[in-house]
Amino acid sequence: MTTTGVLACLVCGAFVAAAAAVQGEAGDYKIGPVDTAHGDREFHLLWPAGAPGAVGAEAVDKPKITVYRAPADRANGAAVVVCPGGGYVVVAADHEGKQVAEWLNSIGVTAFVLQYRLGPRYRHPAALQDAQRAIRMVRASAREWGIDPARVGILGFSAGGHLASTTGTHFDAGNKGAADSIDRLGSRPDFMVLVYPVISFTAEVTHRGSRESLLGSDADSKLTASLSNELQVTPETPPTFLVHTSEDDGVPPENSVLFYEALRKANVPAEMHVFTKGQHGLGLGPKGSGLSQWPGLCAVWMGEMGFLRRDR
Repeated sequence: MTTTGVLACLVCGAFVAAAAAVQGEAGDYKIGPVDTAHGDREFHLLWPAGAPGAVGAEAVDKPKITVYRAPADRANGAAVVVCPGGGYVVVAADHEGKQVAEWLNSIGVTAFVLQYRLGPRYRHPAALQDAQRAIRMVRASAREWGIDPARVGILGFSAGGHLASTTGTHFDAGNKGAADSIDRLGSRPDFMVLVYPVISFTAEVTHRGSRESLLGSDADSKLTASLSNELQVTPETPPTFLVHTSEDDGVPPENSVLFYEALRKANVPAEMHVFTKGQHGLGLGPKGSGLSQWPGLCAVWMGEMGFLRRDR
């Protein structure tokens, strides 16, 4: 088997494992070591009384965030909601979730890995509702988690990158009259990190599987365009760090290029790195590879942008 084939198998295996983990979670919400990549870590259901539009009461109907608190001696007050990829059909909770959260902890950032609702059981806007709720919830509990509510970012891989970029281009200031205090808070991330993201749903470079899982095969053209996020960038879009590889034939790098160009036109601070080598779905990147440099470059960017400052 070729190296590319081995990598593809590893990525697909991770997706299958993630799907099994989600399906196998216990009905009493207790996370056990065999259930998810996160073991018995602290987690919070986004809607303890039931998510809006829920079609059942199984684990897949109960979106949640798993908390990775930054070590006290490193914590700088920044927070990131992590959206693993998986084509909107599974959540790759290990190499695009757990491992990423641990890296964020190493640079003093508290991480919240999102388990969002998936197709074909759920269509848009369920996943977006979950990501927006996660941002609001993190801000609502900022004091408890020792974070700055003005430094809450979102990071996404592949389809999770589409979800993250959708959250960063489709946000609101909150409903000040809402009975639920969490819903009174804004859903705009303060910054975005998008790693080999699905961006466009209208260009030839789109990842059709993600689009169909999220919208179905016969989605209205206006809805499709509204979720083609390079078309939704405004000057209010959060500062963004983009990562891709030239070899990515699953989600072509033109997705990131289109978004970067839109950010530039809107005068939104942005940085993009397109590495020569690396297939799709490699998370933090194989050790020693060019792609493995992106976390360090991202940390520098976050520092330069002021997101890693220590206020105490």
